[in-house]
Amino acid sequence: MNKRFKEMIKRLFDILISLFGLLLLSPILIVFMYLIYRQDKASPFYMAPRAGKNNTTFKMVKLRSMVSDADKSGVTSTSNNDIRITPIGQKIRRYKLDELTQLWNVFIGDMSLVGPRPNVKIETDAYTDVEKRLLSVRPGITDFSSIVFSDEGDILEKMIDPDLSYNQLIRPWKSRLGLIYIDNQSVFLDLKLVFYTIIAIFSKQKALDWVVFHMEQIGVDADVVIISKRDRALYPFPPPGASEVFNVKIR
Repeated sequence: MNKRFKEMIKRLFDILISLFGLLLLSPILIVFMYLIYRQDKASPFYMAPRAGKNNTTFKMVKLRSMVSDADKSGVTSTSNNDIRITPIGQKIRRYKLDELTQLWNVFIGDMSLVGPRPNVKIETDAYTDVEKRLLSVRPGITDFSSIVFSDEGDILEKMIDPDLSYNQLIRPWKSRLGLIYIDNQSVFLDLKLVFYTIIAIFSKQKALDWVVFHMEQIGVDADVVIISKRDRALYPFPPPGASEVFNVKIR
């Protein structure tokens, strides 16, 4: 099966599942759109600029979980105790409802259901040459890192500088997991990742057990397997392609 045919199958899979998902979830989305609008009479959507395939910028559609114009603070990484998060936004984040509207981005082709999570351009501009491979495919709603770091907000909650902590503790592994996905992607793997992303909502441990099992099966570095277990504290580590821990202010 050649690369072009695989891409066609993946795109067809994305269109069908995203359309079905939007139709199925529209009642829930409409309710929360109304609740968000009612709290401050501002748009229920946040059009988040993100770096997509080939580092081109697109607008990722999210249900707004923060106060209007929250991005003017300049902070790109968000902890769960961020004062910009609204009361209804806490519920939206807890149940990952702000991710559901990204099905629209999948439907129109900005994103894929499965792929490396999209990042802000100021972050991708700091990528190493190795990490730039993450921009060779469409970003996704979920991937291995979405399961392993589903508690990203909790990790950054008590950090003095969430952006720096993200780059030192999470990015090194998130990027490695994204690259592992690119090297092993298939429609069958996509189906399993979507399935275990849903499982993670109810039992993160079961989803983590599958990720660890899969990592061991394909023979990735032992460090990645250990981190994927999430049974020990994260520690600063260089991103892929670098020899030193990231220690630069990105804004």
